[in-house]
Amino acid sequence: MPIGNRLLAALPATEYEALLPNLQRVHLPLDTMLYQARDRINYAYFPISGMTSLLSITEDGEAIEVAMVGNEGMVGVACCLRVNITPYQSVVQIQADALRIRADVLRREFDRGGQLQDVVLRYTHALLTHVSQSAVCNRYHKMDSRLCRWLLVARDRVKSDTFNLTQESIAQMMGAPRTGVTASACRLQDNGLIRYRRGKITILNRQKLEETSCECYGIVREKIDQFLVA
Repeated sequence: MPIGNRLLAALPATEYEALLPNLQRVHLPLDTMLYQARDRINYAYFPISGMTSLLSITEDGEAIEVAMVGNEGMVGVACCLRVNITPYQSVVQIQADALRIRADVLRREFDRGGQLQDVVLRYTHALLTHVSQSAVCNRYHKMDSRLCRWLLVARDRVKSDTFNLTQESIAQMMGAPRTGVTASACRLQDNGLIRYRRGKITILNRQKLEETSCECYGIVREKIDQFLVA
């Protein structure tokens, strides 16, 4: 069975083995653009490590992150849903390794109606919950809570308390002024929740980070856990 991607690991051995000859391991450096918005999906990606951001783009080129994908899921889920065009820009936010598969091959296996179809549909529901909760969070919640939520989701995706991210990139993903993110990060650091130094963030107290976060983090985590154990 695969080491790393939890969606693939949820498949029966026979279904994974049917996919295995078509899975290619690839390295995805920081800032790799997997798709632009409205691109045709030629490949789907099952991350093993790292994190990819899904960004919604305005006509003026402004972007805001609507979801983050790590080893719990896949990038390019639309190719299984009879819509081979992605609505989001997908960019690697933390360098990653992934298993890549041609979209037409994945769609063929999905259409067989086995456990792969069930797992992908349940993951799609969890991803939609993530997208909708991001919209609520970005509109209604305070910066400290939003930043805590963002850091916790990132931590869950990369499976590490330490990751390389600049405040500028976080601000861009959150659609927030860099000054606001910097001030919030300083407050979290002063309270002993995180340490930030030269583009490296370390979570020092996850429990307090969860207590400071809004409810959005718990809602998204619950949906991801449900899809993986159902």
